[in-house]
Amino acid sequence: MGTARTYVIGDIHGCAEEIDRLLEAIAPAAGDTVVFLGDYVDRGPSPRAVIERLLRLEQQGPRCVFLKGNHEDMLLAYLGLPGMYADAFLNNGGATTLRSYGLEPGEPEAARRMPPEHLSFLSNLQLQYVQGSVLCVHAGLNPSLPVDAQRPEDMLWIRDEFTSHPHAFPYTVIFGHTPWREVLLDLPYKIGLDTGLVYWNKLSCLALEEQCLLQIRRGAAEVERRSVEALLNQSGTRLRRPGAEVPGRSGTC
Repeated sequence: MGTARTYVIGDIHGCAEEIDRLLEAIAPAAGDTVVFLGDYVDRGPSPRAVIERLLRLEQQGPRCVFLKGNHEDMLLAYLGLPGMYADAFLNNGGATTLRSYGLEPGEPEAARRMPPEHLSFLSNLQLQYVQGSVLCVHAGLNPSLPVDAQRPEDMLWIRDEFTSHPHAFPYTVIFGHTPWREVLLDLPYKIGLDTGLVYWNKLSCLALEEQCLLQIRRGAAEVERRSVEALLNQSGTRLRRPGAEVPGRSGTC
């Protein structure tokens, strides 16, 4: 039997075709772990289809770790379930999610018309996941607080306070939430895997054991593979090389 593999996948935002092609390319087996960094819904064309695909993957055998993104949290709050910032949901792409379920904004008792397995999926998302020297979380961690004292709001929403500074955590933090034109490699502190798929850039997946980056561009059919070592060699350093944020993103999330 081969060595179990771990994959970490960035923000999907309703782009069902691209996550389907990426999962076909990595073909996770029963002993593998696939970690999703959150933001499955909103903005993209097919949020419902994304969740259906993730539920099918879980049934197929690999261990799946589904982290909560701020967009799932807003959706839950909008549906009257525990979450934050329900009033921001529609202004951040939420109408697309509702319509993928045959619902309209403002429709009363929308939660009752959601598939029960989808509500269960949304209600049971994790805030963080630790594997060895790696900690996965949607938005990041507050550098001024210890890991065991982190607040849910920071783990779902933090930006510059985390992305722009080193930290003293005993982990490399892998996160999504803030979209970059290229993967953020700020080693040994952090790796940012949101590469703006919904903004017509690409979906990124890090294969931890292989130290390989797998990416698919929006609307593309092929998954590209590059080694993390090659990307670091291109920079000539193991320090931060952030690149530019993806243009065109709206709002604060």
